[in-house]
Amino acid sequence: MPDPTVPTRNRHTPPSVSARRDGDRAVVSVGGELCLDDSESLEQILRAALREPVRRLELDLGALEFWDCSTLNVLLTVRRQALADGKSLTVTAVSPVAERLLALTDTRSLLVEDDELRREVVQLRRALRTRPDIDLARGILMASFGLSPDEAWNVLVKASQNTNTKLYRLASNVVTTVQGEPLPEPVRHHLTKAVASVSDSGAGGGG
Repeated sequence: MPDPTVPTRNRHTPPSVSARRDGDRAVVSVGGELCLDDSESLEQILRAALREPVRRLELDLGALEFWDCSTLNVLLTVRRQALADGKSLTVTAVSPVAERLLALTDTRSLLVEDDELRREVVQLRRALRTRPDIDLARGILMASFGLSPDEAWNVLVKASQNTNTKLYRLASNVVTTVQGEPLPEPVRHHLTKAVASVSDSGAGGGG
């Protein structure tokens, strides 16, 4: 006989879980109302998605209308497994209901992707990848025009701004000149102008 002191819940929206593969990531969308009875099947789906040859498991909880701590525990358990496998589990979208439980349990930072943090990671990875070209370009400018390291950096920055070219792209163009490839005329013009400006500034400071 049901305990009258424990509130019962009549579900209005059946749970829905769908999984798909998208390149090196698996995307699982969870909607409707989930409770303890649905936890096992959800965990099976998530673990199956994690066994795919992917690097990342993304969860879309944007259509979630109800869930409880048993469902949240499944996400945390599978997240630990993902980390052990060298993968990641990230919630990319949350409904107000999902947001509320994550806030109450203080687990949001573990699961929800932070856009600002993601941008910082992307920028850091790009910097690590493009740094060699930037350092080589500075060395070329230093050897070609007798500039100091700081002056060569300032030349790249000025020319990048004046040509509306990403710094790492400009540096890559400068590096290709070692192989005999000429710079595009607008880039060459602004680079020469920046060298002259930095050289004049240095001469003035030494006077």
